[in-house]
Amino acid sequence: MKIGQLIIFITIVLAIYTALNVYIYVRGLQTIPVHSNFRMWFTICFWVIASSFVLARFLERTYPCLLTGIITWIGSFWLAFMLYFFLLLICIDLIRLLNHFIHFLPQVFYADYEKTKIIIFYICLTIVSLTVLAGFINARTVRIKELSFVIPKKVNGDKNLRMVMVSDVHMGTLIAKRKTARLVTEINELKPDIVVFAGDLVDEDLDPVIKNNLGEALTKIKSRLGVYAIPGNHEYIGGVEAAIKYLTENGIIMLRDNSVFMENSFYLVGRDDRDKTRFTGKKRMELTELLKGIDKSFPIILLDHQPFNLNKAAYLGVDLQLSGHTHHGQIWPLNYITNVMYDVSWGSKKIGKTQFYVSSGFGTWGPPVRLGNTPEIVLLNLTFN
Repeated sequence: MKIGQLIIFITIVLAIYTALNVYIYVRGLQTIPVHSNFRMWFTICFWVIASSFVLARFLERTYPCLLTGIITWIGSFWLAFMLYFFLLLICIDLIRLLNHFIHFLPQVFYADYEKTKIIIFYICLTIVSLTVLAGFINARTVRIKELSFVIPKKVNGDKNLRMVMVSDVHMGTLIAKRKTARLVTEINELKPDIVVFAGDLVDEDLDPVIKNNLGEALTKIKSRLGVYAIPGNHEYIGGVEAAIKYLTENGIIMLRDNSVFMENSFYLVGRDDRDKTRFTGKKRMELTELLKGIDKSFPIILLDHQPFNLNKAAYLGVDLQLSGHTHHGQIWPLNYITNVMYDVSWGSKKIGKTQFYVSSGFGTWGPPVRLGNTPEIVLLNLTFN
């Protein structure tokens, strides 16, 4: 990404982030009595917390330490709080606007307006806190999703294959040793023939991954045919070559616009991420070229991190495509946005003879919170017939 484009992007993001926080701050301050000492403490606490996410983004790269980790956790949680405070306040303001014209709120609501505002403040704080807590618990509760696909092609070996697919782990400050170890344990309990990671195995900041040696857990994955992965957009954001080198050193076989013919039975094809051009100025290989020379009488399984242009994969004869990236919005109601952006935001789809599965992912980016979806490890029972 060019420096000028990066500056414009960061400026826009910071402007939106600041505007949302100013709105929440002003509306929160209005609920506190003018002469209350709590106004000062509210102001200090609010802006310390609100600035923590931005501060953490800089500190993670320049000064990684325990304090940076704490600030990162606070800032990441604030993203979820900020979203739900914003949505709740918008609803309240719409009710107030409607009441201005229709006058449907009872008079008792205005009898002691100062007290009413304080009550509303605590109600909003309770609702948002419980919502974020529920989302945090949900994000830590990984499910095993078991699916079966029949691929109507002959193979030279076993007609059944147990494939474990995981996407969007985002190893780093938030997805650290404990959760990475749990991921490996869950995978091994499924006794897979092959394991594939469909992008964003590491977060954009590689320093916490290296510092805490998170990749060591990946070396303990047990799989007869090996462990394969493709890069996602976050590997490119943080520096793809360093991420690829680290993952390769820890037993992961990286597929970057190339394919492997497994046991003379099926092809595993891995695409480089579509954001390669944005971050390196180089284009990834066109799918037509990538599939050139592949014997399409054998099953073709494609890993492509971002589920765009599904029709092209179907047209070119891919049998099964596995993707991630979307997180299904991660936090409700953002799933409505991903539903519009992608043909499949989460789940299965069939186009012609090609089958697709888009995972909601294992980890989280930003807030360690999930609502409206569940984190998952996917067990694919493939039958070649």
